Amino acid sequence: MRGFHAKEGIPVTTFAAALAQAQEALAQRPDTAGFYRCAVEFSPADHDFLAWLRAQPDFPKFYWRSREGHDEAAALGAAQRFTTLHDAETFLRQHADMPSLRAWGLNAFEPQRGSFFIPRLELRREGERAWLIATPGHDETAAQGIKRIAALQPAMALTRPQPGFVSRCDIPDAAQWAQRVGQATQAIARGDFAKVVLARATELRFAAPVDAGALMAASRRVNRDCYHFYLAFSAREAFLGSTPERLWRRQGLALDTEALAGTVENHPDDAQAHERAAWLLGDDKNRRENALVVDDICGRLKPIADDIHTEAPQVVRLRRVQHLRRVIRARLLMPDDTACLRQLQPTAAVAGLPREAARRFIASHEPFDRAWYAGSAGYLSLEKTEFCVSLRSAWLDGETVRIYAGAGLVAGSQAALEWQEIENKAAALLTLLTD
Repeated sequence: MRGFHAKEGIPVTTFAAALAQAQEALAQRPDTAGFYRCAVEFSPADHDFLAWLRAQPDFPKFYWRSREGHDEAAALGAAQRFTTLHDAETFLRQHADMPSLRAWGLNAFEPQRGSFFIPRLELRREGERAWLIATPGHDETAAQGIKRIAALQPAMALTRPQPGFVSRCDIPDAAQWAQRVGQATQAIARGDFAKVVLARATELRFAAPVDAGALMAASRRVNRDCYHFYLAFSAREAFLGSTPERLWRRQGLALDTEALAGTVENHPDDAQAHERAAWLLGDDKNRRENALVVDDICGRLKPIADDIHTEAPQVVRLRRVQHLRRVIRARLLMPDDTACLRQLQPTAAVAGLPREAARRFIASHEPFDRAWYAGSAGYLSLEKTEFCVSLRSAWLDGETVRIYAGAGLVAGSQAALEWQEIENKAAALLTLLTD
């Protein structure tokens, strides 16, 4: 891991020893202006990053685990904040001597809005190796950094009973949804657009504030083969999710993205699940929906990449649903994450086609602001970047949890079937709160 000062590459056996070595490194911090970092390697065995992060009183805090489970991080406190990905990338370019320096956070559905930070403390795991990374802010002295580490709390148990359930409200409700699906299919028949993705927000109220960290842990346990992300803005407000979809991953100039569109309900019986997967691979409506997304992504990549190629379709089996996925690989002309965001978000899988016409329809017909839903979550750095699409997600605000789910509408879409699809998607989190 390049771009670190002090203690790099010295393995230690325990997390406690890593904390002590980080304090020692900060005590020896040079008394000069500039951005300073230290990294201490430790063994990640039996150390749950989410349990550690949940116990800390500082904010913001961000948890991330990649879909394959190879990469994991817990980021705490802000040494630097940014309101757009572009601002974060500009800052990183100003510190090119630290190519592994990462900014963590979210892009909203409207990608010109973001919430990113470079953490004061970060736990980062890559495979079987892990590091404690301390990055004091420009306004933080060595003594303050040492005190911050000394004040860290031990990991907290991730199981906690949810408070009593009070009420549920769907926005829109089933009747309103049917009306909007009808309006959408009429617009498609007129040729206004080929596809639009409409969403529903399900608002749950509880007798007491819901523990966001515990909900994230519960989702991580059951929603496998997903990215897991959790950004706590404060003790009351958090956005989290467990999503199967990658927006993009960049390592140097190599880019991976994907079209995840087309859905069928899963089944716990393997034989029936395989039958449904075979149906999904052959179903005309779902293949057309996926092909629209593939064509759109490839077209959007052409101004910024070459050597674009698409792999064969595959079915991704999740807890409640199965999806049709095609992986798209390309080589970027420049390592420009701002350009990747601009070209890829929102994809046709979360907005529609043509993109601008679909976005106008969403803005005029959806009865809520998507905010962070259907945006993206992850990190960027000069050496590599990865973002997932923030689906299967929820906004927590004290006693209220708002769970989002959407469905892609094309010619022939039926309101009742699409309603069942969003019920299946929302169940990834709903069942953890209401069962």
